[in-house]
Amino acid sequence: MPKNYNFDYLIDKIKTANFCQTPYKHIYIEDFFSEEHFLAIQKAAEIVSPIATNDRELIDGIIAKGFKVIKFPGCVIDIDQYVEWHEKGKDKDLLSSATCEGVGMVFRLYEFQTPILEELNHLLASDDFNRAIAEKLDIELEDCLTDNGIQKYLDGYEISPHPDIRGKAATFMVNINPSNESENLNHHTHYLNFKKEFKHVQVFWDGNDLAERAWVPWDWCETVFQQTKNNSIVLFSPSNDTLHGVKADYNHLNTQRTQLYGNIWYKETTQTLSTPQWKSLDIMLSRQHRKEDSRQQRRLKKRDTHFLNRDKI
Repeated sequence: MPKNYNFDYLIDKIKTANFCQTPYKHIYIEDFFSEEHFLAIQKAAEIVSPIATNDRELIDGIIAKGFKVIKFPGCVIDIDQYVEWHEKGKDKDLLSSATCEGVGMVFRLYEFQTPILEELNHLLASDDFNRAIAEKLDIELEDCLTDNGIQKYLDGYEISPHPDIRGKAATFMVNINPSNESENLNHHTHYLNFKKEFKHVQVFWDGNDLAERAWVPWDWCETVFQQTKNNSIVLFSPSNDTLHGVKADYNHLNTQRTQLYGNIWYKETTQTLSTPQWKSLDIMLSRQHRKEDSRQQRRLKKRDTHFLNRDKI
């Protein structure tokens, strides 16, 4: 008789969690699952890394476990393209954005062998779980759609810093990496702030609701923390300041970045009229800086003239 897993305590943890305010408003919980549940998840056949000596064997092994390739930002869906990119050379034409140097593949689990994962997948899709998230973040769930799942991410996966598009109401990520060494690997989500000289981008988004948010270069931002802890969750409602990004650079033949991942999407949003990309934003920033420099020069000139005239008196 399959064991029934009670995950109600996860919903309670979300409901009672305190908000962190740095680098922006979010929820961060370590030891999200009980030790018993987390060990069972890690040991599940679907989560354990396939035995592989090259990329194609790895991908075949992941698919054999019940995963399927999905469309995902920072990734390609063509296996041959990815293998060639990863093993033979870095084709820039495959990159999702000029702000990125890598490309990956993402797989979502659709066929379940292990009862705990099947029940966990039902939890992620449940009204109780998503309503707890929505109420915590002051979102009307009836106005939204949900999309959640269990995912694996291969090396090269990259999304440069971005706050998420305006149509996304909430997002969450739970690390369920199969390796206990995963915390030392370079495949974790960065949570960032704009550097002082690029704060104007956030100000632009604040003042232009009809302009869609874009990915920006890594060197415009600084990482405040990374979600390296296994069995941790980060949860937030996207806004103009919720910068986060990933740049995976690790040996995925030994283990794979593995997460519970999900979003809540607004059914209806105001239609954005433009999506200024980073180069356009850079031009606007340069113009703004030139205006500020010009104003500063005028102020200095006025001050110098004042003192010069004073000295003549």
